[in-house]
Amino acid sequence: MIAVLFALLAAASNALASVLQRRAARSAPKEFAFRPALLWSLFRRPVWLGGIGALIAGFLLQALALSRGGLALVQPLLVAELPFTMILLARMSRLRLDRRTWVAVAAMTAGLAGFLGAASPTKGRHTPDTADWVIATVITLAVIVGLVLVARWLNGAPRAAVLGVAAGVGFAFTATFMKATTNLVDQGMITVVTSWQPYAMAAAGLGSVYLLQNALQSGTLVAAQPALTISDPVSAVVYGTTMFGEGVRTGPWMIAEVAGFMLIFYGSIRLSRSAPIRAQGENENA
Repeated sequence: MIAVLFALLAAASNALASVLQRRAARSAPKEFAFRPALLWSLFRRPVWLGGIGALIAGFLLQALALSRGGLALVQPLLVAELPFTMILLARMSRLRLDRRTWVAVAAMTAGLAGFLGAASPTKGRHTPDTADWVIATVITLAVIVGLVLVARWLNGAPRAAVLGVAAGVGFAFTATFMKATTNLVDQGMITVVTSWQPYAMAAAGLGSVYLLQNALQSGTLVAAQPALTISDPVSAVVYGTTMFGEGVRTGPWMIAEVAGFMLIFYGSIRLSRSAPIRAQGENENA
């Protein structure tokens, strides 16, 4: 339950970060896309810095959650970031959420509860070796590079969605390094500082943040956020089970697990199409 609490607090912090960063990123010049100038431009905006502060808080809360639970438990809980994001977006924009929006939030909540109840994730029984890290890194980089190349051929909402998926995969992979780092804490801080995992975590995290900024600049938040929110936990479950030996129930239970994820997906799409949220996105682009 402590891992669940920290994960939900991390989701709330990430939601605040997305809303604040979105406000700053949309005002950046379009020609800065995929260039370091984008980050330099955003760094001078107090709203964006506030979003980075919230992102760091979410990062620390996620690390605390991963120190108590596995990837297959913690990362799916971060799905709560999407309804938190939409609620914050509505409150900060003084919009009233309609009944359909709350139905979507309820669907996501039920889907998350259903998935976790069916999967019953257990902590890992395996520590990744060098070969595991090399294989995972090569596959992850290939997927992200492929998504970025596809995104460069797109515009607007499709580009934001594809880059959102790339950022979600990146954040899930960052969580694997975070999990490995938390496993080193019991061996002392000297071991942590002299190990490569924390530095790989920082590099993967910065790369994922950069992808997220491009996603937020490319289209509306409602286009980028569902893609990010869904791709992160799905990728994390794969990383957790294949790299750390985390257990999830299989057999007939997989039907309920897939149904839970489908309900989460349905809720996220329905939420992104909420009339108040879409109206807010249109006002941003006006």
